[in-house]
Amino acid sequence: MKNYIKPDEWSIIEEGFDPQHHQISESIFSLGNGRMGQRANFEEAYSGQSLQGNYVAGVYYPDKTRVGWWKNGYPEYFAKVLNAANWTIIDINLDGEQLDLANCVVSNFRRELNMKQGYLKRNFSAKTANGKAVEVEAIRFCSMVDDEAAAIKYTITPVNFSGNITLTPAIDGDVVNKDSNYDEKFWDEVSKANQPDGGYVLMRTKKTGFEVATGMKFSLLQNGQLIQPQVEAIAREKYVASAITVQAQQGRSISIIKYVANLSSQNHKPENLVANLNDTLNRIVAKGFDTMLAEQAAAWAKKWERNDIIIEGDVSAQQAIRFNIFQLNQTYTGEDDRLNIGPKGFTGEKYGGSTYWDTEAYCVPFYLATADQKVTRNLLLYRYKQLGKAIENGALLGFKDGAALYPMVTMDGTECHNEWEITFEEIHRNGAIAYAIFNYVRYTADEAYLVDYGLEVLIAIARFWSQRVSWSQAKEQYVMLGVTGPNEYENNINNNWYTSTLATWCMGYAMEVIEKVKVADKAKYDALAARINFDEATETSRYQHIIEKMYYGYDEKLQVFLQQDGYLDKEQILVKDLPKADRPLNQKWSWDRILRSCYIKQADVLQGIYFFEDRYDLETIRRNFDFYEPRTVHESSLSPCVHAILAAKLGDEARAYEFYLRTARLDLDDYNNDTEDGCHITSMAGTWMSVVEGFGGMRVRDGKLSFQPFIPAKWSSFSFHIGFCGALLNVKVSKDGVQIKNTSDKSTTVVVYGREQTITANAEIKVNIH
Repeated sequence: MKNYIKPDEWSIIEEGFDPQHHQISESIFSLGNGRMGQRANFEEAYSGQSLQGNYVAGVYYPDKTRVGWWKNGYPEYFAKVLNAANWTIIDINLDGEQLDLANCVVSNFRRELNMKQGYLKRNFSAKTANGKAVEVEAIRFCSMVDDEAAAIKYTITPVNFSGNITLTPAIDGDVVNKDSNYDEKFWDEVSKANQPDGGYVLMRTKKTGFEVATGMKFSLLQNGQLIQPQVEAIAREKYVASAITVQAQQGRSISIIKYVANLSSQNHKPENLVANLNDTLNRIVAKGFDTMLAEQAAAWAKKWERNDIIIEGDVSAQQAIRFNIFQLNQTYTGEDDRLNIGPKGFTGEKYGGSTYWDTEAYCVPFYLATADQKVTRNLLLYRYKQLGKAIENGALLGFKDGAALYPMVTMDGTECHNEWEITFEEIHRNGAIAYAIFNYVRYTADEAYLVDYGLEVLIAIARFWSQRVSWSQAKEQYVMLGVTGPNEYENNINNNWYTSTLATWCMGYAMEVIEKVKVADKAKYDALAARINFDEATETSRYQHIIEKMYYGYDEKLQVFLQQDGYLDKEQILVKDLPKADRPLNQKWSWDRILRSCYIKQADVLQGIYFFEDRYDLETIRRNFDFYEPRTVHESSLSPCVHAILAAKLGDEARAYEFYLRTARLDLDDYNNDTEDGCHITSMAGTWMSVVEGFGGMRVRDGKLSFQPFIPAKWSSFSFHIGFCGALLNVKVSKDGVQIKNTSDKSTTVVVYGREQTITANAEIKVNIH
């Protein structure tokens, strides 16, 4: 675990430059705006270890699958978000000597990610091998107002010399993906051009044919005054730059303002890309850097009005929750139903930037409560529009009659994950999508979504589950064979409790929605049934029989749900008894050894209890929590938040707080030694869940919000916002009690510590804490 980020309520701050931390910081200090993003690579040259990364949402490449032994059903490619043109470059040359922090004496280094206003600022002093000393300040941001634009202001001041300083802003499209399976480059140049005050590169992806135009315009100031220096245009394949040489005076600053735009053929006709790029650049240049920065601050202020969680009395916890919320808002804005949320967002390449079940299981609750309902609706529409592909994926694995198996990893709906134990067996992802539909409707009361879209998805998923089970003559029950649950440290297992529980719930929910839709719009239901050849009587009869006859493992002696058949045959050595040198297991042990062990990567049985908590009494939850948590290594970023929520439910403040900090500061403190690959964006939503559903005790029950909050001893108070069925509430929990303000014009009824309370429009209530 690292501990070099300075505590601050609104900023992520690093003081002092340590090359060993650099790639971690490149992830942590990343920027984005939902449409594009980039890692915190330096503007000037850096010859040390670095992962260069600039990404454009929705632009991907089908990299050839790299497996030695092909099996039927394997996808042919692994779709991955592409490292796009590098637009951050401002090369610095001091009288013929390149400024490179890997070859300088660096002092007074400080970088700050200002989360309140949405920009990255970096300051440092550097002395080159030839003794030239400079001071630098760089500020940059990806605009939340103009989401195809960004800007950089880079200021350099010579400290102990006068002479020529050459600044070379550039756009470099000759980039590679670190995770390219065959070291292939994924872009071809279409065109490029230098202009007196900038330039552009237009690139096209191989195979997929996406085109992205990346351009820049710049202006130069000396001591704050605009100057017109001599510019030398530079061009080579996939690259344009402008070398600007200035006669620098000791102690007098030189600033370059670099305006950047990234336009994709997803949003513009290819033939219009360059013209629209120039229009965008001209528009933001006319605004100017200071106006753009002020607009950025205003846009973030508006987001924080609804997103913010305020924790008083614990700066570390406050910093962490805001960092998680900030990165989630940088990653996805919900404006485009063709986009989704990659596990690393715009902070790295790992997992290909593709969509996983993380979105539905972890991110949906965050966006439901903190954003307009269209944001989550667009996430659901993303899956609805890919239903045809999900049915095709199911057919490739032998399922028929419209049974859908949604992909584990996807960009366009096609499965592109190539590990058999995931591709074929981690089928619980289907259930997460159904659960997200359920969640959306109960938060928004938008039952029209079920009529128009949701039921069709639910029937296709129910059809899959009804075909995926097997009838066991020995047990005289249905069983679920050959699966992998959320705990990926178990592969090809039988009767995974979570998967089986989710399967029967999905079939039951589909039947419930069928009845709702028949009442709401019988004509649309009949039309859907005819279009998908749905024989209601026959199919729902099978669903019901499976629900009634499903086998679930249970140990009578321990009175716990069995994670899967044979789990108790494993040697039961608890995590606390593992040598520290063996952790993390996935970096220290062979895969065979992990699979034979009892260790759990992430919540599995507990994930099911979290989803369906109302089915179980407190003692059942406690027994399962106390049994499985000591066997869980939490080497998935998705694990700690579920444990934090359940620990809070059980009144276990110490463990709830421990798991909260682990999920909240997972990247800031690099708990799992993997932040250099990118931040864990989707699990960041779990941090929000840990506060709101954990310490806030928030649940949805019987169409109402319910709260059972408590306050950690280290905190003076905490508060959060919840949007629910048109009402917007601010909930503040302090040592004295719970205060809930209804900041909307709609009256709502809530349940606090088991008692119903009606809060009229723009009113508030106070309840003593229990």
